[in-house]
Amino acid sequence: MNDLEIELAAQRFALLSDPTRLRILHLVMERGELPVYEVAVLARTSRFNASAHLNRLAGAGMVARRRQGSTVYYRTDDVRLPQICEVMCASLRDRARALAAGA
Repeated sequence: MNDLEIELAAQRFALLSDPTRLRILHLVMERGELPVYEVAVLARTSRFNASAHLNRLAGAGMVARRRQGSTVYYRTDDVRLPQICEVMCASLRDRARALAAGA
């Protein structure tokens, strides 16, 4: 990896370090395109907070938005995100099992 790629990776991991933002990204990946108000309800946060998190994810190229009238819809914008998340989740499951086994 070159310096730019390392910086971009660090920025992306920093974005994913927030539990609410991670929950929001998971919802959009799992359910497909969603309006902000629905993301807020499902993520158990305010519309303002959901919108702020979605804007940060959009700025990083992880989600895309489209406006229909006064409603803004978000969807994943990186086809590799589900693969990345599956690898990370598999790693976390393995780690949880090892911790439970006392390793």
